Amino acid sequence: ERHRFAAILQPDAAASAQALRVAIAIVVRANEVLLVCRRGDEPLSWGFPAGVVKPGGSPSAVAVQETLAETAVHCTVRQHLGTRVHPTTGVLASYEFCEYLAGEARNADPLENLDTSWVPISSLTKFIPTEQIYPPVLAALEALA
Repeated sequence: ERHRFAAILQPDAAASAQALRVAIAIVVRANEVLLVCRRGDEPLSWGFPAGVVKPGGSPSAVAVQETLAETAVHCTVRQHLGTRVHPTTGVLASYEFCEYLAGEARNADPLENLDTSWVPISSLTKFIPTEQIYPPVLAALEALA
């Protein structure tokens, strides 16, 4: 009886599993924002640099590391803009507002991306539809434009 009771009190591994989480970097330089064009999406799909946050990992650290890995751009996180379940992918997304530090933007991860580009903030919605942009991200970028 004690063994069965102890087993009941053990946390269910499935219930304690962490949801897939990504960190999304919103990197700004003056009046521009850094975008990547993902490989394999039809039609072309532009978005912000992003990467998976492993259990116990830091979304801020992942945002900085993935930006460098994907675009060769060094940045630093200035502000956490919020977290939501991404409406398209269903993963938990943490949005990190980042400041450009150094580096020439280039496609540093050709297996994942087709291209990378600095885009004027005023033209962002030509690349990503307004309704797909997390409202706090849009508000932070509009404050700069």
